[in-house]
Amino acid sequence: MSKPISVHKFGGTSLGSAERIVSAARLLQKAAARGPVVAVASAMGGVTDVLLQAARDAERGRLAPARTAVEAIRQRHLEAAQGISEATGKAVEFDGKLLAELTTALAGISMLRERTPRITDLVSSFGERLSAPLVSAALSALGVPSRPVDARTMIVTDDRHGAAQCDRKKSDPRIRRALQPLTAKGVLPVVTGFVGRSPSGETTTLGRSGSDTTAALLGAALHASEVVIWTDVDGVLSADPRIVPNAHLLRRLSYREAAEMTYFGAKVLHFPAVLPAIAAGVPLVIRNSFAPKGPGTTISAKGNPGRGIRAVTAISGMCLISLDGGGMAGIPGIAARVFGTTARIGVSVVMFSQASSEQNIALLIPEADRARTVAALDQEFRYERLTGAMDGVKARVPIAIVAAVGDGMRGTKGVAATVFDAVARAGVNVEVIAQGSSECNISFAVDEGDRAAAVRALHETLAAE
Repeated sequence: MSKPISVHKFGGTSLGSAERIVSAARLLQKAAARGPVVAVASAMGGVTDVLLQAARDAERGRLAPARTAVEAIRQRHLEAAQGISEATGKAVEFDGKLLAELTTALAGISMLRERTPRITDLVSSFGERLSAPLVSAALSALGVPSRPVDARTMIVTDDRHGAAQCDRKKSDPRIRRALQPLTAKGVLPVVTGFVGRSPSGETTTLGRSGSDTTAALLGAALHASEVVIWTDVDGVLSADPRIVPNAHLLRRLSYREAAEMTYFGAKVLHFPAVLPAIAAGVPLVIRNSFAPKGPGTTISAKGNPGRGIRAVTAISGMCLISLDGGGMAGIPGIAARVFGTTARIGVSVVMFSQASSEQNIALLIPEADRARTVAALDQEFRYERLTGAMDGVKARVPIAIVAAVGDGMRGTKGVAATVFDAVARAGVNVEVIAQGSSECNISFAVDEGDRAAAVRALHETLAAE
């Protein structure tokens, strides 16, 4: 039986120069010695930002700066190709034909003075389309047979430009037909991250952390043994090291733990991007391309079997909205009306709590949504306010949410007492508390000024790895 495929994705910082591209190629070379590999390449660091600025300049009729940006992109990739040649001793050519297409697209934007989501996606796609051939060329120069593959030939999406969703039913067979014959011949495909194609044939992009999404889609379709995400950090830490200098690496996490951590502020992984791999049960490995000998963090169905809290995360920039009133007790549908109102105006409720007496409802939302949420709730409950059943809608800022996370918290007695005793000893007042039925997360709201103290106090209670 043939060995399972592993998928390796490299982010922009890991491909930021000729040196970094060669380092990535050497990592892929080592992985390929163990079994078949598929690589996913992001744009070189910063290139997508340059492309988007060029599109904005063109929209304003400033075509000269846009063309200057194209030339800067050409020069950077040309220098990268030359650097790869020097590092490997093999000639690597940069094919700049794609840049003619980019120049034409920018000229069209400038002529129409319009930058639609469709054309923005097309312009954004050039970073990955330029970097993947360079990574493939570096592999070939190192003696690893390789071929760049445009993801648009495999990944079929809807037509939501800027945040397209993959059609797995159409894409999975295409992915297998395109990549499995290559890996069977010992060829290492380097796939463009971030991009896809709509049913009408237009270029689309997969939104935030789109290259992670590409890697997850490939991993799921190919039944990969793992999806390795190479980045510029060692993995997932037990807390933000800027707040807790002695935060330690978490070698293993469960999918549930990772989901809770990323939802409540951990920045290493954009969890929605990797849901296809999780649904397929493919382990995710976060590793540092600048320190590749480190173990990284493996995220799979089962994490560390230890007990208690494993990590502490926090989100800033929150607003606490409360609805109070003795007349609210026993009135059916109050909570449903709150959620209906926030859904109607497109506001995400990060945390929700209701007093058992039904006389208070509290919700945490992004601070930027405060004004329109308060206005909408005031309007929704205008009758209750007029009759005195509700005192009104109040908002408090700045608020932070702190979360204690760990699968080992389930069924462990005294975890909640440990959490709130720790923050009390730190002199932190807790505004709102929430704990889901999964029992792997206890989250609470505090004043923003107490966020760091609460995180540090909780981190001292962490279970030993």
